[in-house]
Amino acid sequence: MINDASSSRKFSENYFSYLKILIDELSIENISKFIELILQTRENDKTIYFIGNGGSASTASHFVNDISLGSRQFEKPFRAISLCDNQAVITAIGNDDGYENIFLQQLQTQAKSGDVLVSISASGNSPNIIKAVDWANSNNIQTVGLSAFDGGKLSKLVNLNIHVPTKVGEYGPAEDLHMVICGLVGSFFRAYFKDD
Repeated sequence: MINDASSSRKFSENYFSYLKILIDELSIENISKFIELILQTRENDKTIYFIGNGGSASTASHFVNDISLGSRQFEKPFRAISLCDNQAVITAIGNDDGYENIFLQQLQTQAKSGDVLVSISASGNSPNIIKAVDWANSNNIQTVGLSAFDGGKLSKLVNLNIHVPTKVGEYGPAEDLHMVICGLVGSFFRAYFKDD
C-alpha cells in the first residue's frame, strides 16, 4: 500500500490510509493495561525504564518527557528514565563489553524489584533489547513491549505487549504509531490529573 512512489500525493494518501488501518488494529485493552501499570508503578514509588534503538530510542526519551514532566505531578512524580540518553555510559559499555549490553548493565546497576521495563522495538529482535528483557523477567521487573512487524522475540518474552501489525521493514508506520501511543499516554495523564 505504501510502495508506490510514482506520485508524492498518492503516496501521502496511501500512507495516511495505511496508518488509519493500523490504528484500528491496535489493542485498546493492552494500551489501557499499560496505562494502569504506569499508574500502579507511581503509586508504589517504583521506576519505569524505557529502552530502544535508533528512532525507538527517541521515542523512549519522548515517553519519559511526557510521563515524568508532562503529567505535572511533582509532589508524587512518575519516576521514568530513558536508558538511551547517557552517551558516556552507553559508549563505555559498548566499547568495553559490547553494544548488546548497553541496557542490561544499566538495569543491573539501577533497577529494583517491582520496577517496570518498557522496550520499544519494531523488529523485536535487537540483542540489547532481548538481553535486558530476559534479565528483567528474572528479577521481578514487569516487562512491556511496543513491537511491530511480526512481533519478533520481544512480543513472546514480555508480560504485556502492544503490537503494531506492519509488514517487515515498515519502520515509518511502526515508529509513527509507537509515537501515537506515547502521545495518547501523555494526553491521558494530563487529562487524568487536570483537577489536582
